[in-house]
Amino acid sequence: MRVLIAEDERRLADAIARGLRREGMAVDVAPDGSEALSKARLVRYDVLVLDRELPGVHGDQVCSTVRAERPETGILMLTAAGTLDDLISGLSIGADDYLAKPFRFAELVARIHALARRAAPSRPPVLRHGDIELDPARRELVRSGRPVELARKEFAVLEALMAADGATVSAEELLERVWDEQIDPFTNVVRMTIMTLRRKLGEPQVVETVIGVGYRMA
Repeated sequence: MRVLIAEDERRLADAIARGLRREGMAVDVAPDGSEALSKARLVRYDVLVLDRELPGVHGDQVCSTVRAERPETGILMLTAAGTLDDLISGLSIGADDYLAKPFRFAELVARIHALARRAAPSRPPVLRHGDIELDPARRELVRSGRPVELARKEFAVLEALMAADGATVSAEELLERVWDEQIDPFTNVVRMTIMTLRRKLGEPQVVETVIGVGYRMA
């Protein structure tokens, strides 16, 4: 899952980013509204965590613009105010959800997962392929009734492949969905992650290579 945090309080933004990365998400950070819009136009994010009081371009304008240009992106608006009027106002300009500061990190994570599912309504909360079951919210993977431990990026790659429902996913798309903007676009990290993932999943192999195109679930 790819998440953009638009927050001008640097300590808070960094703390949220670190926490979400520990949850296996790919996270980018924008310190103002202008950069948030630039990044949202460049990358297809699953969820935008948006502080309403952003410098530069106000959060309300970022919200309405992203809603118009990236309707598939879930928008979670953060604000220091938590009145009913604030909630109604935030939802009316295109936010999908609203969270008042201060908030519990566990609640933020739960709301991000809920928004990601809402953005892809055909996707079930638990993904299944043959004898494999993957629960993104709980970060649990089971094969043939036995739990399988995966590293965060391995889990995210498998989630992206299973969510594609048999379609081929290119290495470039996996880089965009699973890693953040700091990744070297010429890296072989996708190939190496696929190799480790196959080893941990065991036989029979379920991740196929489509030569010259990408990867898919067998």
